[in-house]
Amino acid sequence: MIPNTMKLFVGILRPEKFQLILASGIKYFAPPKNYDDIEIPERQRLRIYDKVPLYPSNLKPPKMQKRLRYMRGPELLHNKLQLKQYGVMATGGGRLRHEHFEMVRLQVARRLDMKRMFAIWRVDPPWQPVTKKGQGQRMGGGKGAIDHYVTPVKAGRIIFEVSGKCEYKEVYDMLRIIAERLPFKAIPVSQDIMEKMAADEKWQEENNLNKYTLKYIIQNNMGGCHRFISKYDHKWYGKYV
Repeated sequence: MIPNTMKLFVGILRPEKFQLILASGIKYFAPPKNYDDIEIPERQRLRIYDKVPLYPSNLKPPKMQKRLRYMRGPELLHNKLQLKQYGVMATGGGRLRHEHFEMVRLQVARRLDMKRMFAIWRVDPPWQPVTKKGQGQRMGGGKGAIDHYVTPVKAGRIIFEVSGKCEYKEVYDMLRIIAERLPFKAIPVSQDIMEKMAADEKWQEENNLNKYTLKYIIQNNMGGCHRFISKYDHKWYGKYV
């Protein structure tokens, strides 16, 4: 037998009658994006780049110095998305070898939906020769033979672009994997991300309350910094290596 107090307690917790009120409101769903202005070209995949540049038969392939200035500083020309959609942007300087071009091309060929997407290169094929001497050779004897060719890249350079009838989330994993495998620091970007980065950088410069920035310190030679800083810090104020 259940005591009367227990019956009363159960009755309070579980009443015999429930009153259920259904309420509905108006929901707003944003309309899908319109991709009618996008035309898919005949060649959707990235084209194959030659491992060695072609020279005339009567011309000996020229050798070249390191020319590290090709990798230092910001990219001033190819730093925006032409197709206004998605791509991979370098955040540091470096060199692209033929193996890196093949890695990018194969990843795009495997993961891209060719029926509604396509990709284009934004960098030149390998053109700068890199020389190397054989193992165990003595010093001297002139410059070594050409070992391979590379493409120098500056910070802010767009490596390749992806466009088509797709969202950023659909291609983000592919762009992230490629950016992580490049020999320099790179990030996947979209047009909205690049516009936000530019706006944030401009806002920070305009609303910075500390006037003693690195640019101000270098320009005014505070602490005699001109004696020990690099010539590149005079030009870019510590922003690029």
